[in-house]
Amino acid sequence: MNRSERAVMTPQPRHPSSVIPPHPPSRYETAPPAGTADLLAQWMKSKKPTTTTARPDHGSGLRFAFYGRTSTTRHQDRVSSQGWQRDMADELVGGHGHVVATYFDAGTSRRVPWRQRPQAAQLMTETSSPESAIDAIVVGEYERAFTGTQFSALYAWCTRHGIQLWLPETGGPVDLGNSDHRALMSLLATQSQREVLRARHRVLAAMHNQATQQGRYLGGRPPYGYRLVDAGPHPNPADARWGRRLQRLTPDPRTAPHVAWMFRQRLAGHSVASIARHLNERGILCPSNADPDRNRHRTRGAWTLRTVAVILANPRYTGRQTWNRRATDTRGPAATPALSAKVAHPALVTEQDFIAAQQIRAARPASDGRARRFALAGLIHCGVCDRRLDSHWNHGRPTYRCRHGHTSTQRADQPRPKTLYIREDHLIDQINIRLGGQISDGCTRLEPARTRHRHVAATLRDSGKIIVYDGTGWRLKEIDSS
Repeated sequence: MNRSERAVMTPQPRHPSSVIPPHPPSRYETAPPAGTADLLAQWMKSKKPTTTTARPDHGSGLRFAFYGRTSTTRHQDRVSSQGWQRDMADELVGGHGHVVATYFDAGTSRRVPWRQRPQAAQLMTETSSPESAIDAIVVGEYERAFTGTQFSALYAWCTRHGIQLWLPETGGPVDLGNSDHRALMSLLATQSQREVLRARHRVLAAMHNQATQQGRYLGGRPPYGYRLVDAGPHPNPADARWGRRLQRLTPDPRTAPHVAWMFRQRLAGHSVASIARHLNERGILCPSNADPDRNRHRTRGAWTLRTVAVILANPRYTGRQTWNRRATDTRGPAATPALSAKVAHPALVTEQDFIAAQQIRAARPASDGRARRFALAGLIHCGVCDRRLDSHWNHGRPTYRCRHGHTSTQRADQPRPKTLYIREDHLIDQINIRLGGQISDGCTRLEPARTRHRHVAATLRDSGKIIVYDGTGWRLKEIDSS
């Protein structure tokens, strides 16, 4: 039996759960008394212009499957969205048949292919079945159903299975053999893609501004060491009337001290692995155990190297709000990680200590079991290539060098600048001489050299300065200067 023969049969939906009334009643609706006419509805119909005529019934009796979609469930009312899309579809198919099955994807982006949308995939599977009672697919609006090349792909699929595809924009079934329909479909595809890009740009631009200029918390799980508190009414009047409120980060008294301890350990030269080990040995709850409701996707109940590394690399602990740190786009607001222009919440570590922690390299024990410590690690930059100088143990003392990116994988005769090299003790002496000894106030010449070196390094970090060395001399430079 072909589809034209099935068209005159009384439709028998195979999945009653997918068939819904055209207009699902809301909880505020009250049905008219049984056995009485809906007088108000009759009066409303009588008020329509006399020039409006009902669509003639051609007797085709087509059985339609309605498809609709809404992007989100939190910010869009599914009932309203499905209702108006269904209204458009019912008006379109009136006089030609009726909808016998409904498929509606809620919380699904239009950029998701049809085969990956739950309801759309179910529609395609059931409609292509030999027992299918569907003759045509109708959608309420092109942009709700398609973007990019999705329409052409579905149209080809419908053609193979002998199914019509109806759109309000064409006033009936689409026929790509018609030049006007081809031009219209091309225009709608371009317009839909443009709207996706415009909406994405507007949202990302707004979020970038809210993070940088307002320091606003934009959602997601709060970092370990913080908890969320109320920050007042929403600045959008409409959202405020609905009761939406802003949130901000504040230190969690249970976990914030552990974050501060981690930074202190890192600044003292301890490795990330040793920090994680000590946390586990002390029985400190890891993030997934400290806040299980927000970390249901995490199953491990112990501190790991990656967990500690992520915390030590998160600039939110300086009190500055961040957003889009892992940007992968190359254009527009999405290309720029956002950092608030001012402090947005209480800090757990100073900006100077945070930057210093990023430059720390853990001391590694030598063959004799003693740790090799480099007081100025991360504080010396090359004046030739702007790289940080490598810590290098030479003749039993700490030194620093820069090979300007040269590695053993390069040919030895490849042209490159001469390797920079400087001893730590010589540089410390030069700093004291140039600054008249004031940078090492509090230390005496009788104290061990290692103590003096640590004091000089701490003073540099506190002042937010680094050393720039070019082989002939050195200078101090502000970390955040150009």
